[in-house]
Amino acid sequence: MTVIGFHCSHEQLPPSALLSAVQHAESAGFEAAMCSDHLAPWSRRQGHSGYAWSWLAAALATTSLRFGVVSAPGQRYHPAIAAQKIATLGEMFPGRFWAALGSGEAMNEHVTGDPWPDKPTRERRLVESVDVMRRLLAGE
Repeated sequence: MTVIGFHCSHEQLPPSALLSAVQHAESAGFEAAMCSDHLAPWSRRQGHSGYAWSWLAAALATTSLRFGVVSAPGQRYHPAIAAQKIATLGEMFPGRFWAALGSGEAMNEHVTGDPWPDKPTRERRLVESVDVMRRLLAGE
């Protein structure tokens, strides 16, 4: 069965307005929602970028929707921290939370002060991060 979801764009709305929007989306019949974990909006015109992880907890607590997040471990987040965030929401909301992981982009990951690696390096880091995260989530 195909699931129709609602995109919760943290770049478009302040967190409180986005929470109201996703609650309205649920009442309108959406079955799921997802958001991205961006530090900054894509442009000045957008102007917002709430912290996805605390917002997700509020959204999961105030709706019955399934939620996903797109995040990039390895540069801005150590894989152990990413695994802890995933495990926390997974335990609190069993079967309702998922995470999609990517290699990131400079505008959201540069804040660490580390040099921005090339795509092959980021992809290797992603594979390593996912391996660490899977092992931690399995209790190793």
